[in-house]
Amino acid sequence: AGVALDNGLARTPPMGWLHWERFLCATDCAADPRRCVSEQLFVEMADVMAAEGWRDAGYEFICIDDCWMAPARDGRGRLQPDPKRFPSGIRKLADYVHSKGLKLGIYGDVGNKTCAGYPGSYNYYDLDAQTFSSWGVDLLKFDGCNSGTLELLAEGYRHMSMALNKTGRSIVYSCEWPFYLRPMQQPNYTEIKQYCNHWRNFFDVYDSWRSIKSILDWTALHQDTIVKIAGPGGWNDPDMATQFLLSRQRYLFFFLSQLVIGNFGLSWDQAVTQMAMWAIMAAPLFMSNDLRHISPEAKWLLQNKEVIAINQDPLGKQGYRVTKDMDFELWERPLSGQAYAVAVLNQKEIGGPQNFTFSLTFLGSGLACNPACSVQQVLPVSRVWGVYSWVSFLSVEVNPTGTVLLKV
Repeated sequence: AGVALDNGLARTPPMGWLHWERFLCATDCAADPRRCVSEQLFVEMADVMAAEGWRDAGYEFICIDDCWMAPARDGRGRLQPDPKRFPSGIRKLADYVHSKGLKLGIYGDVGNKTCAGYPGSYNYYDLDAQTFSSWGVDLLKFDGCNSGTLELLAEGYRHMSMALNKTGRSIVYSCEWPFYLRPMQQPNYTEIKQYCNHWRNFFDVYDSWRSIKSILDWTALHQDTIVKIAGPGGWNDPDMATQFLLSRQRYLFFFLSQLVIGNFGLSWDQAVTQMAMWAIMAAPLFMSNDLRHISPEAKWLLQNKEVIAINQDPLGKQGYRVTKDMDFELWERPLSGQAYAVAVLNQKEIGGPQNFTFSLTFLGSGLACNPACSVQQVLPVSRVWGVYSWVSFLSVEVNPTGTVLLKV
């Protein structure tokens, strides 16, 4: 069996915009119409994505997360959007998004209720897949709340994958499957990749450095398991592994790993770190911010063509940590054309810029720079470093909580 039952999608990590981290489950449009989860929000965001270079940079999906539904299914058992917040319906919204050269993503849940308590897809997988297809949906983010046993969870994810394929429509399938398995058992990533285009491994990313740092720590700790499975058609969504556990029954929402650049919690160096490391990790790039109000600096970083090219590299290999030395970490990602992306991360949170020196023989098991290589810095600013021999040492100055991203 092939990736996601050979649906031929997600040959590179998907890119787009998602409402969750920034807009959460805001449903009171009377109180704040520009911030509630409504068709107006997605229409306005689609307009901005088309007009301000986001679509042209590669961000093609605009994704609705939890809280879009009416509280109950219709008389024929079908899911329906909240009639006040989505008065034109999802099909009309999809048509509008498509008219802007973008694709529409939507959210569902494998259990009998979503994480926020809206109708889930249990016992309705085929009907819901047909509904999403008839609406013109291009991506399904399928959560795992309220799913009962692990057997029901796995069966639900398999069933929805096959149901989506039966519709004949190309729908990227984003799963939360391994996240919900991990507390009880080690996920079988070979099986998960057979059914899903990308999958969540751990908790939500938050708008904070502690969140970003914990994602990187968790990914490095588990890299022997997760790096080898990633590739064209199937990708790891890096997510956080810390103690942001609220009330699991209702308010612990689990969503895609998002780029929180352009919000409130990260310094500039930390934003650079997230962008650089998500590129190294071949992560899906889903922004969760307000594109209607974003700084020129955040826009420059998120639309940086050199970084996006690393993330979207057609070889499709996920990067990994090569070494950790005190507060410094050296990561690499093999790229097409015998190149490598290299990240030097300074996790120290005190003091000033620090230098990290390493031998080029460290890279690519000694092959990346043999007998010589050119080095270009991509972040935090672009500049050419020149040509180095195999036995050269590089000295990199990195700000606290910052990252220098190189291409070798």
